[in-house]
Amino acid sequence: MTQDKMKEKVAAAALEYVAEGTIVGVGTGSTANKFIDALAGIKDKILGTVASSEATAERLRSHGIPVLDLNDALAQVASLSVYVDGADEFDGNKYLTKGGGGALTREKIVAAASDKFVCIVDETKKVEALGEFPLPIEVIPMSRALITREVEKLGGRPALREGIVTDNGNDIIDVHGMTITDPLGLEDHLNSIPGVVTNGIFAHQGADVVLMGTSQGVTTID
Repeated sequence: MTQDKMKEKVAAAALEYVAEGTIVGVGTGSTANKFIDALAGIKDKILGTVASSEATAERLRSHGIPVLDLNDALAQVASLSVYVDGADEFDGNKYLTKGGGGALTREKIVAAASDKFVCIVDETKKVEALGEFPLPIEVIPMSRALITREVEKLGGRPALREGIVTDNGNDIIDVHGMTITDPLGLEDHLNSIPGVVTNGIFAHQGADVVLMGTSQGVTTID
């Protein structure tokens, strides 16, 4: 089974977590796009969606799926029923690294506003320890040099992601060469540095369920 086919399988499996008459949070990236395509088949059963990026909102609208601002959605419901998104990597505790598509801040916000986070991935994303994929940090532009120095003190090799401005108007620094043994602690430490908007460790907003596509089918990790 190809990697693309695995993504299609887990995207279809995630529909089981979409309850009728609810508002659904939708992530960003190639696997999330597969979920959007699958969600189009049941769009009349949901109230709408909240998108984690402008690119996701555009794809949802292209399928005729209603997109709501999060503030407007939370005026109607206490929380989103489910947030469905991919990941760049995940470990045995269902902690994630995300942000390869540059939408980490809005992804983290929508995940926090949802009752359940269903992460859809293929088997290549599973790691023993986070850090094999460069860790993204969204930063306010004037803080780049400060944050670069602080990350170097932690043993990372930071690099500005060239040619990218986030939907929030900020920069992204990708940190290479870190083995993340304490995801919760590192997430908190990085977020405490002035100028950091957020970082791509999803430990406090880790997945509740991971649907992993394999050559044999879909494995559920909950």
